[in-house]
Amino acid sequence: MTAEVPLLSEVTGTRQELTVVLPARLQHAPDWPEGPFPFELGSRRTDAATRSTYFAAASARALYGAPGRPCRWHLPQDAKRDGLHLLGMELLRAATARDPEHALAVLHFSVEKPLLPVLRTLAGRRSSTADEPLTGPFDPAALLAGVADVRATGAPFAIARPYTVAFMAPSEQHTPVLRDGPQGTLPVSADRWLWQLASRSTPEDFPLPPETADEQLKDTMRISADWSALVLRQGTAFVGHRPDTGAGDFFEFGALHSRTVYLDALLLGSLQRDHIDELTDELSAVFDSSRLARRVAALERNIAVFRSTYWRQHLTAHGPANDLLLAFQNQHRLPARFTEILAEAADYSRLVQTQESQQISGALGVLTILGLPLGTALSILQVLGDDSVAHLLIALGLSIAATAAALTTRYGRLVLSSLRGGDGEA
Repeated sequence: MTAEVPLLSEVTGTRQELTVVLPARLQHAPDWPEGPFPFELGSRRTDAATRSTYFAAASARALYGAPGRPCRWHLPQDAKRDGLHLLGMELLRAATARDPEHALAVLHFSVEKPLLPVLRTLAGRRSSTADEPLTGPFDPAALLAGVADVRATGAPFAIARPYTVAFMAPSEQHTPVLRDGPQGTLPVSADRWLWQLASRSTPEDFPLPPETADEQLKDTMRISADWSALVLRQGTAFVGHRPDTGAGDFFEFGALHSRTVYLDALLLGSLQRDHIDELTDELSAVFDSSRLARRVAALERNIAVFRSTYWRQHLTAHGPANDLLLAFQNQHRLPARFTEILAEAADYSRLVQTQESQQISGALGVLTILGLPLGTALSILQVLGDDSVAHLLIALGLSIAATAAALTTRYGRLVLSSLRGGDGEA
């Protein structure tokens, strides 16, 4: 492995595609064509209508919008610099309860130079010597000027570096990733190359421990005998396992899928991650206000909206997209985190119900303490047939004194404490 790894930094695949995903703040709906970027391959055009047939209806609405309510736009580009070719960009509205302007910006590139150095630079590797890709004609701030602002690193939902989706189809010389014959086995180095492209690192950046290498690579997806995929926290990679023969090869279709429906599965995972981050933040701030019942009610509503709109673990009857989404969710622990959110919200809801029950009991107790002495005094006067105003005032005074005395008892203090929502005295 050690002898082969440096070669990847010098390898240029026969076909290389790169998609970069950045968090952004949408200033207004752009006047771009609606829908995802419609890449074409022969007679196939991957517009919203075509992709919607691939996904379940609920997932398609989250990714492409609904009639009259667009959430995604695209704009073709044709800029080249230093081996990178910008083909187009997209904006996906990803509004949350607290941040209605939240969006994801997507840049689509073809790469005609070694891919790993580009990925390492995007990941901010200290030893990277490649030029920063997202500058000059590829600067997202300039590309999205007047439409959206690229988020600063410290802003909510910001990720430390752009998320990348890389695709590489090899040539006959790239033996470390090629099968030994059409149905042959893969060399160990194939998954190591896949790991480097997904993690955007070399062994010098992140030495993969031999003792845990198998565990780290166990989630590698064999989409078919021709290619594999690996989803990590900051990147996804697709690598071919036989030589790409050029025009008309299956890898044209594979590359198309990697930047369309497979990308969309990962984008849905990003939406889920951002909403779960926000729900987690809401949970941590639930006691920052004295209006606990209102905060919990708003939290429960936001959970219900997220669950109905975005929380999907099954996208389509086609397996790879589901597997990619599940891998993304597992990398970010989204199922476990959402389960914790539901459990914590249920605890807070029970707390609110308990407080409301205590307050109702306290109110009934106050009515009892106030009403019993007064009712008793008035009943006595009525039985005696006494209509004297002076005697009525005396009875009122005595009932007030009796009420005040009752409120100083342990029971009275418990009633007042319950009415305030406190814990009372033991």
